Amino acid sequence: MKVMYQRVSSTDQNLARQEQWASRYEVERVFADKCSGKNADRPELRKMLEFVRDGDVVIVESIDRLARCVKDLLEIVEKLKNKNVQFISIKENIDTNTPTGKFCLTLFGSLAELERDTIRERQKEGIALAKERGVYKGRAPMKIDKEKFKAMCKEWKNDERTAASIQREFNITGTTFYRWAKQYGFME
Repeated sequence: MKVMYQRVSSTDQNLARQEQWASRYEVERVFADKCSGKNADRPELRKMLEFVRDGDVVIVESIDRLARCVKDLLEIVEKLKNKNVQFISIKENIDTNTPTGKFCLTLFGSLAELERDTIRERQKEGIALAKERGVYKGRAPMKIDKEKFKAMCKEWKNDERTAASIQREFNITGTTFYRWAKQYGFME
């Protein structure tokens, strides 16, 4: 079976370009994530790795859709190899059934990781320069209903509510919740 893994970095991006390849390659099943490729812990990637079986072919438009660091890329491809699943990257013309394809996979994976690291480095430099000029202020703090948050934290401390329910209510992470809870005196 031909299986395609697709990924874009954010929910406001679309998969149209990758979907064209799925049609051209007559893919039978598609798994698509809308999240960063900085690590391999992605829901649809996990499903795809569980789904594929002996004799299947996994196709990606480009190796950076599958992984952004060489370690993750090689681990994913090794999992596919152990299941006797062929891997093809269209853009780089890589087919892991050939020795050249295996070599190119490692080479292009290294280049994708270099590109990601370079982008991150440039971003840090740009922020540092903006801070020097007094232009960069960082992300604006979230505005919340403090009284509502405090009331919910009282319920949390009395075991009437979970921390997770408060996080969902305010659409915040656990780190933010505990920082705010400490800030408002609900934690030491």
